[in-house]
Amino acid sequence: MMEAQKYVWEGAIPLQIHLHESEITSLPPPSPALILAPRIGYLPLLLPLIKPYFSSTLPPGQDTLWFDYKGLPLKWYIPTGVLFDLLCAEPERPWNLTVHFRGYPSNLLIPCEGEESVKWSFINSLKEADYIINGNCKNVMNMSQSDQVELWRSIMDGNLDKYMRSSSKLKLGTVTTAEADMVGQVKAGKIPVRLYVWSVNEDFEDMEDAPEVDNWDQISYINRPLEIHKEGKYFTLHDALKNLLPEFFAGKPLINDKPCIEESEDFQKVSSEDVGSSTGAEEGKEIVSQPMESCCNDAEIKLIRIQGIEPKLEIPFSWVVNNLKNPEHFLHICVCVKIPNVNAA
Repeated sequence: MMEAQKYVWEGAIPLQIHLHESEITSLPPPSPALILAPRIGYLPLLLPLIKPYFSSTLPPGQDTLWFDYKGLPLKWYIPTGVLFDLLCAEPERPWNLTVHFRGYPSNLLIPCEGEESVKWSFINSLKEADYIINGNCKNVMNMSQSDQVELWRSIMDGNLDKYMRSSSKLKLGTVTTAEADMVGQVKAGKIPVRLYVWSVNEDFEDMEDAPEVDNWDQISYINRPLEIHKEGKYFTLHDALKNLLPEFFAGKPLINDKPCIEESEDFQKVSSEDVGSSTGAEEGKEIVSQPMESCCNDAEIKLIRIQGIEPKLEIPFSWVVNNLKNPEHFLHICVCVKIPNVNAA
């Protein structure tokens, strides 16, 4: 199991970062910066690498770092790997991003004050996962300052061994038995899941022909925790997705005739005191458990991607959770769904 986790932690996306033309004050303009960005990291954490490269050409003013992809401002609190999986249906390497140091689009993005904002966004997500798994946030809230620093440093350094030592104190393991990985059995418990559902109306055969995401309104960004009630059933990723997205899987045969999981209602009860800072509250406006449109009987799943992988649906869900979850203990699943245009003639 550790080998698969190691691949996830070592995963990186080659970025080609261009400075926005409005911020170039010297000739010739600077060439793009080439950077390997960790999949489990966050774009604002690249500032120490990017700022020195472009500093000589920036206009005067205060830095307010943000990125866009083809004009779409990127949400800084979504892990870099998830952004790439979601916005590049046909993987683009290197991934061409534009960096801005001025003109922060505060009407579109929540404020980011650098590494500290990213750290507290991560800790808030960890609290949410703790609440889903254990019914409260005590394990995270009771972390010592030194343990918190060590945990965050392990993520900044991409050090899996140090992370495993630090995170083991939180008791957030949801699917832990070796037998579960072998036979697909899942212990009773709650699984923190974040879904990114990209809905398209146009039909296409190849992902390279998929329409681009040019507005965040095209993405349903959903927390939909799962509660597993039965033990000992062979439980696959297909089974999990049927329960996560019943709107799109209704009436389609699966290995299991009866659902083993249902959406947890407890998570919706989490209070602002449990979640933490105002950043978490702002994120909560988007990351909520909400129903999808129900008129999707003819919907077609075009793509499912987790950590850059398009897994087979018969894979044991326990393996997916154990190996492909992010350090804040959420499993991030990107789904592209073709929904027929009901207004079409």
